[in-house]
Amino acid sequence: MSMTAASPQSHAEEFLGQAADICGKIDRDAVEAIAIGLAATRENCGRLFVLGVGGSAANAGHAVNDFRKLCDIETYAPTDNVSELTARTNDEGWETVFAAWLRTSRVSGKDAILVFSVGGGNAEHNVSMNLVSALKEAKQHGASVYGIVGRDGGYTAQVADAIVIVPTVDERHITPHAEAFQAVVWHCLVSHPALQKQATKW
Repeated sequence: MSMTAASPQSHAEEFLGQAADICGKIDRDAVEAIAIGLAATRENCGRLFVLGVGGSAANAGHAVNDFRKLCDIETYAPTDNVSELTARTNDEGWETVFAAWLRTSRVSGKDAILVFSVGGGNAEHNVSMNLVSALKEAKQHGASVYGIVGRDGGYTAQVADAIVIVPTVDERHITPHAEAFQAVVWHCLVSHPALQKQATKW
């Protein structure tokens, strides 16, 4: 009997092989630049705001824990407060939800934004406009912008002070690879000697 789809074993081999390929291609200098930038944010008593949508929002919540607990950086993700998030979405609209949250938080030049996104936002194609609006708000107040994104990096790449773009090695797997490597890169950051203050238990 012929098979039209790859077997689980061959898919795993392909997917994990692609992950190894991505590891070899990630811009190490960009990772180091983000680490140095976030260390400066901490030294200046600034805050870190982590923005993400969908799977990237779940990653943002996890990253908040790590940056706070391991790196002693005051860190927040708007998506962790579902009441405020949905109230703003309902009353004001999805496009401005992150920008309004940053405005209420008095985002300033001492602070930093870290974007987790597959596409990075795109104003021309009206994609992830909540990220685009948030970054405009942040830059208006002088905040630093960093990102761990996929594809071409979108609007985040255009305005970021430093950015890691997860290399595209297979168009079919852009989203899973981008979201998986957000975790790889942020764990690299929170274990970076320039950032880590507290040891992990294991």
